[in-house]
Amino acid sequence: MKNIKSLGQHWLNNRAVLDEIAELAKTPDDVALVVEIGPGLGTLTSSLLRNFQRVVAVEYDSHLATNLPKSFPGKNLEVINKDILKFDFDEISERYAVAGNIPYYITSPIIEKLLTTKNVPARIVLLVQKEVAERIADEKESMLSLFVKNRASVALGPVVKKAEFTPPPKVDSRVIVLAPHSSGPIFPDEIFKVIAQAFSAPRKKLIHNLAPLASKEKLTDIFNELQLSLDARPADLHLGDYFNLWRKLN
Repeated sequence: MKNIKSLGQHWLNNRAVLDEIAELAKTPDDVALVVEIGPGLGTLTSSLLRNFQRVVAVEYDSHLATNLPKSFPGKNLEVINKDILKFDFDEISERYAVAGNIPYYITSPIIEKLLTTKNVPARIVLLVQKEVAERIADEKESMLSLFVKNRASVALGPVVKKAEFTPPPKVDSRVIVLAPHSSGPIFPDEIFKVIAQAFSAPRKKLIHNLAPLASKEKLTDIFNELQLSLDARPADLHLGDYFNLWRKLN
């Protein structure tokens, strides 16, 4: 257990929530394959095997990866012993979904990897830190929420109390459901040059943060033209606002 905890893994015991995660990962056209991130002891794997024809489970811990198939004899389960951040999703030629109870400390890199791979999943359902899930879905934006919303629609699933995990984490968790846009990002990635500059000091006024990109006079004119408050903070603007800012600054 010491090794498991050191990898940031906490195993969910609530079968109803595990079944709900598997259900949420299903797509309207019944995608047959689901890739599970960090299956560990196989608690979620069991639910996924009942909802999908095939499960590919990517597990970093070699001991867990070796033992997992023994828990599901005769099932259509493939276990790959690999770091999920090094796993090549583009090797998957068919449509697929992704599900997982993922380590908190690599939540952002995992989400970014999933949304930027060429063969983007049809559905992504992850159990993450409650605060992170709600921050992504919130009307108050962040760098991560803007990145996600540019590439996927976002919905929140059930809250899971920390007491329902072994070992229990320090905070509660929540399920987040991402449905990647079939046509790709809404706006070009170039807008994130403006967004990155905007969030260089998240608590300061946006117009001050954008000073390296244009003169104060030009920025004031742009803000007035776009009907943006001169007192706005970076979190106050939405994706379309940043796209309009980017167009005016280029």
